[in-house]
Amino acid sequence: MIDLALTNEIIAVLTILAFAVILFVFEVVRVDVAALLVLVLLGLSSQIEAFNGGLVPVYQLFDGFSSNAVMSIIAVMVIGAGLDKTGVMGVMAAQILKRAGKTESKITLVLSSCVAVISSFMQNIGAAALFLPVASRISRRTAIPLSRLLMPMGFCAILGGTMTMVGSSPLILLNDLIDSANLHFPDNAIPMENFGLFAVTPIGVALIATGVLYFLIFGKRLLPVAEKQTLTTENLQHYRDVYGIDGRIFEVAVEQGSDLDGLVLGQVQTRGRSGWILGIKNSDITRIIPEQNTSIQSGSVLAIMGARKEIEAYASDHNLTVSPFLNEFADALNPTTAGIAEIVIPPDSDVAGKTISDLDIRKRHGMRVLAVYRVDTVIDEELSSLELQTGDTLVVHSRWQDLIKVSNDRRFAVVTDFPKEEFRPNKLRNASLAFFLALGLVLFSDLPLALSLMVGAVGMIIGRVLDVEEAYNAVSWQTVFLLASLIPLGMAMQQSGAAAYLAALALAFMDGFPVWGIQLFLAIIATVFTLVMSNVGATVLLVPLGIQMALGVGADPAMFALTIALATSNSFLIPTHQVNALIMGPAGYRVKDFLRAGIGMTALFLVVMLVMLNIFY
Repeated sequence: MIDLALTNEIIAVLTILAFAVILFVFEVVRVDVAALLVLVLLGLSSQIEAFNGGLVPVYQLFDGFSSNAVMSIIAVMVIGAGLDKTGVMGVMAAQILKRAGKTESKITLVLSSCVAVISSFMQNIGAAALFLPVASRISRRTAIPLSRLLMPMGFCAILGGTMTMVGSSPLILLNDLIDSANLHFPDNAIPMENFGLFAVTPIGVALIATGVLYFLIFGKRLLPVAEKQTLTTENLQHYRDVYGIDGRIFEVAVEQGSDLDGLVLGQVQTRGRSGWILGIKNSDITRIIPEQNTSIQSGSVLAIMGARKEIEAYASDHNLTVSPFLNEFADALNPTTAGIAEIVIPPDSDVAGKTISDLDIRKRHGMRVLAVYRVDTVIDEELSSLELQTGDTLVVHSRWQDLIKVSNDRRFAVVTDFPKEEFRPNKLRNASLAFFLALGLVLFSDLPLALSLMVGAVGMIIGRVLDVEEAYNAVSWQTVFLLASLIPLGMAMQQSGAAAYLAALALAFMDGFPVWGIQLFLAIIATVFTLVMSNVGATVLLVPLGIQMALGVGADPAMFALTIALATSNSFLIPTHQVNALIMGPAGYRVKDFLRAGIGMTALFLVVMLVMLNIFY
């Protein structure tokens, strides 16, 4: 029987807990500052004699900063940044957009489902961190605010952990707790059996489906309302007004029987076509800013920039099919990758006096010159033979990666502000090796999760996918300090007896409840506990109590144990879960945003989980 005595240590810990909750809910200070304040209070308690060395021993106070969870988060962020630097995340974002289009609901469905499935086989914080840059790229390409994408993705990452017995730490721990409980079973009781890898899959699938549907149906009202982001090349009015250039890009397919079949690009571009061909795909070969002698074949896909009416009229005249979205060129020519820029020829440039053909700008610099602005005249004909002068403004279309190199060339002055993120596709092999090495160690070795992931993070640096400064910048330090500072509070809850006191006090009210009522009550307790302490701590504390309660009322102890282990994933109300803390900063969420969306998700989680448990067990 658990001692219900209310000690000074328990009172102090519960007071600090209440103080922390108030800070979180009312946002008196930033959440990471609130967590640091809790850490300091726990440390200062060591100076009070009544607490016998403190609510948390001073030598354990900063253990959170070296904890497996925090180090895992740091490593995963670095790995994710490395993959993003090679363009892998851009490809993933393009594939999601290719299948989901550009509507918020479809993107939410595909993105959240992908994260949930991956989260079922790796730590949910890892899955969320890896997809964070993917969601960011999707947001920039579609102008959908990141705050509309990250919460559904984060919630589904948490829900994905309920789909297999290795999807979350409490479920991994559950079989060990069952084995330990079997050693102390009464002689006449039947020992509990361990759960298989996919024992919880039907429950997890139902929970994931519930989470996705929840945001598809209620997301517009629950998620923060923010203005759409401005895309780099969506702000094209300047180019239309000054140069008469329509910067929209369309993808057209050359059909059988088209009169373009068998021609080269140079011939097509001299036949009076409206717009500019920026890319061509023949078979499996894609070329951006292609050479004039590139052949066009039946089945070729062209990326053409120009006004919609003119492109559609040209497509109709030459038996071309216009796609509603960019598919083949979604990654190479999207606004975060390429766009229109203005380049001025400075007075001391040796470019003056040379023609565009002499400079071979297309081949050497990867730029397509659309027009030249001289004094107050726009020149857009016979550009290849035009002799450049100082002060000329070249209006070009280029990939930002190529424009970075041009901006470092003193012969040109790039006056357009553009994304200066440099990709390193040549490091894809090194990045892939580091990633799969880390993943293999996570799945097939006995190494701690943090060490396995850190192998991948260090591999990104040694493989020169990232330099050290880029690795540091990839880490969300707000997330690190938030989690590391709250871990000692969970330790204080357990070591002081405050957690056991609250559990025993709550369970005392369960006497005489029906079996389903006791099960529901345990699920609620587990939900509350996981909001204020680690889910592992809540599981370790409550599973033995749940098993004993089940034996006392003649219920299935394994089902009660599983109920508690699953309910510790019901952490949506406040950003204390690792995934919620991870997405809070990038999306600009506040605590009230989690409260608004989390209340309904928490209730649905309890209902769906209990219904599915009683159906399958």
